[in-house]
Amino acid sequence: MTADPQAAGEGASSSRAKWLLTGFLLVLVAVFLALGTWQVQRLFWKLDLIARVESRVHADPVPAPGGAEWPAISPEKDEYRHVTATGLFQHDKTVLVQAVTERGAGFWVLTPLLLPDESTVVINRGFVPADKRDPAARVASEIAAGPVTVTGLLRLSEPGGGFLRTNDPANDRWFSRDIAAIAGAKGLSNVAPYFIDADATPNPGGLPVGGLTVVAFRNSHLVYALTWYALAVMSLAGVYFVRKQRAA
Repeated sequence: MTADPQAAGEGASSSRAKWLLTGFLLVLVAVFLALGTWQVQRLFWKLDLIARVESRVHADPVPAPGGAEWPAISPEKDEYRHVTATGLFQHDKTVLVQAVTERGAGFWVLTPLLLPDESTVVINRGFVPADKRDPAARVASEIAAGPVTVTGLLRLSEPGGGFLRTNDPANDRWFSRDIAAIAGAKGLSNVAPYFIDADATPNPGGLPVGGLTVVAFRNSHLVYALTWYALAVMSLAGVYFVRKQRAA
């Protein structure tokens, strides 16, 4: 009795396809395990970052970084540091940046603070509602000439613009706190590469309202890790099913 060449060929082709499918599934298992492990690493990195930021926010304020420290400033070690600065407000160079806060829509009031060493740091003095954007509507908030001390959180520049909106310095329309662009538009020099979110210390007349910094970090790494690991398990189940079919 002779074997059917066609049946033998089909069997070999089917076996080869199953081997290829098994190999592909094993590659998927390795990829999904790697992605899951990477997300676990990111999870611990994010938890460490949150812990470090929390410690900065609640630490005693320290002098804001001076010019010699500017090149070394980074998000990892400086964002949300509790700092203080003393100088003279330059109200004529204030910019308003559109904002949405727990108090509704309005503007951040960003005013340059001229420091004793002739450098400048931009201060986010706080929030004003849309109907108070004109300084004439909040005269008391324009602090009289003289040194002032501001305490708050160090924030890094937000270049470019806001969500789907680009800053328009020529028309004084701002959607993000882009310090370099603000400095250029207002003719400021020797400006710190960060700004300070002022704390909740009341301003004259009650405006602007400071202390509205949202310190929050999106942390979905555990969910992502579990998803990748679940896909790895499903791929392993696929390998088992294919091997079972081969044995049948």
